[in-house]
Amino acid sequence: MEIWITVLLFLLGLLLIIKGGDWFLDGAVWIAEATGVPRFIIGATIVSLATTLPELTVSLTGTLQGEVDLAVGNAVGSVTANLGLILGISLVCIPSVVKRSQFQLKALLMVFGAALLLVLSRGGVLKALPGLSLFVIFGIYIWSNLRDAKSGMAENRETRPKGRTVSRRQMMEKLFLFVLGIAAIVTGSQLLINYGSELALLMGVPASIIGVTMVAIGTSLPELVTTLTAIAKKEASMSVGNIIGANVIDLTMILPVCSAVSGGALTIGAQTTLLDMPACLLLCCVAVIPPLVAERFYRWQGMLMLGLYAGYVVLLVT
Repeated sequence: MEIWITVLLFLLGLLLIIKGGDWFLDGAVWIAEATGVPRFIIGATIVSLATTLPELTVSLTGTLQGEVDLAVGNAVGSVTANLGLILGISLVCIPSVVKRSQFQLKALLMVFGAALLLVLSRGGVLKALPGLSLFVIFGIYIWSNLRDAKSGMAENRETRPKGRTVSRRQMMEKLFLFVLGIAAIVTGSQLLINYGSELALLMGVPASIIGVTMVAIGTSLPELVTTLTAIAKKEASMSVGNIIGANVIDLTMILPVCSAVSGGALTIGAQTTLLDMPACLLLCCVAVIPPLVAERFYRWQGMLMLGLYAGYVVLLVT
């Protein structure tokens, strides 16, 4: 009986993230259309802030409970999974074109954030005061998004046909679906992680393998669901914006906050500085160099990122 309850809760989690992703992306697309803000910017702001809630929650909880390796590994590992696995899948399915004016600063902030985090952590400790420099990058990121959003809204006011209005009821319905979608994704992700891990244990899968797969990828499920839904709806810009934005937040906001909460210094393990952070930085570079040069993502780029991520996971488990 117990195993059937576990299976049902696992399937409920799966259903919630599928439907939640649908509602969430529909709401985000409507916000972009109603305000005139480019889809890439909506993905890089509202969508990415919402989908990083699991990473923030797990990292802060881990820090407060003394599980510092979990907190740091979750934040850095989520960026690696977002790029190597999720963006890799997205690019293999839909190689997309990007506007350099929207993409360039945000992409460089992500790379610079990963590089700075690696430098600041080389001594095995991330101190709160130097960590504030990461928070400065986060501030620049938010400022650039607000600037781009304001510009997009101004253009929309000039080009929108006169007489076209958005009803208050329609606005409330779409915003409700947006919030309901992210709530369903977060709840479904937790059910999937918890009961998926329990099912794996019941089937004899080692706990170490579960930790590397379910927990490492689990907190990136909102980004994965949003990306897969975006692929199905052919909203590539929303997907790329979400992943880039989520990564900047993970690298420049979550760990400085955890460092402050931990008493001013966050201990960084040897595996993180020698393997996790370099792998993260490598994937950041592979992700951004082609679109910065040619203003487009390529299918071969996605395949390379998937291969690099698979190699990283093999190094972790061996």
